[in-house]
Amino acid sequence: MLDLRTLEIFYWVVKLGGFGRAAEKLHTTQPAVSARIAQMEQGFGVRLIVRDRNRGVTPTPKGLALLAQAERMLALQADIVATLAERGAVGGTVRVGVSETIVHTWLNRLMRRLHDAYPRAVLDITVDLSPGLLEALRAGEIDVALMLSPGEAPDLRIVDLCDYALAWAASPALPLPDGPLGLADLAAWPIITYSRPTLPHQGLLDLFLRAGLPRPRLFGNSSLAAMLRMAADGIGMCVVPEAVLGDELRAGRLRLVDTAVVLPRLRFSAVLTAAAPPGLGEAVARLAVEVASSATAIRTDPE
Repeated sequence: MLDLRTLEIFYWVVKLGGFGRAAEKLHTTQPAVSARIAQMEQGFGVRLIVRDRNRGVTPTPKGLALLAQAERMLALQADIVATLAERGAVGGTVRVGVSETIVHTWLNRLMRRLHDAYPRAVLDITVDLSPGLLEALRAGEIDVALMLSPGEAPDLRIVDLCDYALAWAASPALPLPDGPLGLADLAAWPIITYSRPTLPHQGLLDLFLRAGLPRPRLFGNSSLAAMLRMAADGIGMCVVPEAVLGDELRAGRLRLVDTAVVLPRLRFSAVLTAAAPPGLGEAVARLAVEVASSATAIRTDPE
């Protein structure tokens, strides 16, 4: 089966003369582009592109014929998207899966933008952990997922949205030692963070184990609000995106922990299936890029 995303990748590989250039243009990786082309060639049993170290990428005669067809298909797709994107012309329900971090930062802004642009559309929001959202997306239960960036996969279209720094926070009443805390100091307390199947949870666990320290007490939780409440109640320290801590820090319920331990930033993406047709799901992804890029202020409502 040949989908428009594969045709788009093939088109840009030929037009730009390279797999790496096409990957940069389409905001994906070179291995993902190569895999798409290889799957198409194997599926149809034809050679479409010849790669030469000196001349770069050259289409075969069959590839040239496909290029002309791909160009027409992509032009038709653009016409369809333009028709669908006319303000007020789109109705129906769009099923959006959302990570809770986005719920606590800029989801309300996105919903307002969607309502303004597509007043006849109905939003069906599902909040879940990123692994659950990815499973629902592949099962066809949601149209687009705003979630922690998954690994590249040929069946997915991934559009970068934003990234957030993780912070260590604790109740001012928690009797932490003075000065910057090392991993051993942090391990002395329960650490409240995302649930077990998530990348932040696994990353924290790996951090302590690589340092040769005993397994830390990680209290996994699927609710950011619950994590903040547990930390404010002095149960332990929490590891959450700094962007969601604004209210807690201003009210004095939490304080940032003085530590030199830096954790990888959380990267969020809009994810659709590669076979997803143009429509409201794609419109959500496009508006999410705009909203996320301008969402620099910390949210003050719990949404």
